[in-house]
Amino acid sequence: MINKVTRYLNYLKRMQRVNMSLARGAASAAVRRIDLTRPETWEFSGFSQNGEDGIIDVLLSQLTESNRYFIEIGAADGLENNTTWLAMVKRFGGQWIEGGEDSSQWCRYIFGSLNYGVECVSEFITQESIQPLKERSLYNNPDLFSLDIDSNDYFIVDSILASGMRPKIFVVEYNAVYGPEKVISVPYDTSFFVKPSSPDNLYYGCSIAAMKKVFDKHGYKFVCVDCNGVNAFFVDPIMFDSAFLENIVGVEYRENFSNAREYKLPWDEQFKLIENRKFHYPE
Repeated sequence: MINKVTRYLNYLKRMQRVNMSLARGAASAAVRRIDLTRPETWEFSGFSQNGEDGIIDVLLSQLTESNRYFIEIGAADGLENNTTWLAMVKRFGGQWIEGGEDSSQWCRYIFGSLNYGVECVSEFITQESIQPLKERSLYNNPDLFSLDIDSNDYFIVDSILASGMRPKIFVVEYNAVYGPEKVISVPYDTSFFVKPSSPDNLYYGCSIAAMKKVFDKHGYKFVCVDCNGVNAFFVDPIMFDSAFLENIVGVEYRENFSNAREYKLPWDEQFKLIENRKFHYPE
């Protein structure tokens, strides 16, 4: 009985957060004054952690064709990610992939009946699981692919694009502690996870320069990073009007606002806390 009561109370709390996120997103979207050349004016946040919902919204509006399908790896419980706004408000279909079984179950429990077009998959993504992911997808060129795994991000991006999948818009988290110019990543490790204890929570993922390098290799165009220094946005240029892309003046790099608040140090001083760890330097 206690477990059932606790589960129901957790359900109510989550539904309250859903409603709050919908209201927040609607309010923040309404006050935007969009300049198509400046991505910082596109931002708003409903379910996303930063302004990703707004950037995604504008980029989707500029696609030359759409299949209304997304894939998100690292979707958590669905309450705070980059595609729940699409699933709830825009009624997109897609896949939510999450390595944590408990989070994935909550995602399925809360959102499964709210949008039957979204599949919740409990899976820890490695390079070896990209082909099954591709076979499971309704489209190999989803409108949006979001990746937030705080680990092997560089290698997973490379494997996804090398598999023949061609998302129109790709959102990836970068680690701002590496700075704007280092081409650097943690080594590939299928057992990697971010340790919450300081300063190990600075050691994860890859730099913005590494992300630019791998996307450039596959013919993608960099658009911007969000204002809080968390996510970077890349697009397949053939899916957009060239005039729109050529006129964008996107921010190339920002420091992570959360790290700056926690450590009270600029990125280069933060990096010194982990500089003796093992790294991979993509060529």
